[in-house]
Amino acid sequence: MITFDQAQALLAAAVTPLGIEELAIGEAAGRVLAEDVHAALPSPRRDVSSMDGYALRLADAAVSSTLALVGESFAGGALPPPVGPGQAVRIFTGAAVPQGADVVIIQENCEAGPGQVTIERAFGSGRNIRSMAGDFAAGDLLLPKGRRLDPLAMVTLAAADRAQAMVFNRPRVAVIATGDELAAPGTARDHPLAIPESVSFGIAAMIGEHGGAIVHRATGGDSLPALEAAAGEALGLADLVVITGGASVGERDFAKAMFAPHGLDLVFAKVAIKPGKPVWLGRAQGKWVLGLPGNPTSAMVTARLFLVPLLAVLQGQRGDALLDWTDLPLGTDLPPGGERETFVRMMASPRGLVPLGNQDSGVQGALSSAQWLVRRAIAAGAARAGETVPALRF
Repeated sequence: MITFDQAQALLAAAVTPLGIEELAIGEAAGRVLAEDVHAALPSPRRDVSSMDGYALRLADAAVSSTLALVGESFAGGALPPPVGPGQAVRIFTGAAVPQGADVVIIQENCEAGPGQVTIERAFGSGRNIRSMAGDFAAGDLLLPKGRRLDPLAMVTLAAADRAQAMVFNRPRVAVIATGDELAAPGTARDHPLAIPESVSFGIAAMIGEHGGAIVHRATGGDSLPALEAAAGEALGLADLVVITGGASVGERDFAKAMFAPHGLDLVFAKVAIKPGKPVWLGRAQGKWVLGLPGNPTSAMVTARLFLVPLLAVLQGQRGDALLDWTDLPLGTDLPPGGERETFVRMMASPRGLVPLGNQDSGVQGALSSAQWLVRRAIAAGAARAGETVPALRF
């Protein structure tokens, strides 16, 4: 068995990004940039007003001053006339500041009359002008390669005046759940020895959340010939096959064996962690195969620790960037660590992180309450309430 860090290093060294494609901006949300994005123009493109009011020279901006109105300036409209001594331009938010003006007095401090405006009230020291290129200049780097185009990044992409973006291909993922005991949710009640197949739904949700596209889902029993056929079908459709269950050493644990006829080459076969020791990674027919334990908690923990980084690397990101451990305080004592590195499922509380009451790998009822994974080293000493521990958002 290898350590968690060794397994992560092997994953990072073996996996490379998929190809790239160009998408229209309207289709690019959620994808990962395969290029740096630079601004095509400055923002703002010229000095603009940040308020509705009157643009004038600061030298003329005195309470009780009356100035002649010589024009108007609207956002997106024609350039306003220049402002000279004793003159002002009616201006609106986002509109171009006229030449000669260096302050905008907000309309609440002014009284307008026919062809003129009077500054009635004190207006403070603010100029209410957004300077040209005050946000960014033409050519500035706005989004780096490897940035996922989340909602905020989409705003920046559009602000760069980009109609298209080069992005990494979305990983096509197949999910196979194995086990004779599994039944589709809603039908298990009709079979006395059946249990609802639950894990694949959590795995599929995690895949979608991290940029993958589910292209195939299947549930297989414990027949090796049937599973071999299922493996071949999945490999023909996907860039990555995720299989749950059948990862231990029982008589019907066929997760690796079902890929053997397809040329399975293992990257690692077991990892010294708890839960999730049977997790494995390999390659078959040029496609990636990630084997997860069948127990629900073990499957979801190992998916967070290995599937999420794997999806990230396939999309041109650094896998370890998504294993962003942060030191958080404990709200209760933790016992010493064991013979394997342990990932304790925790909840946030006002006093700090506290463990779920049931840490069994088969737990499902309490799983939805888990918010953090706390990493406990092999043979770690007992940790006391108030101490900080490395934690990962689950």
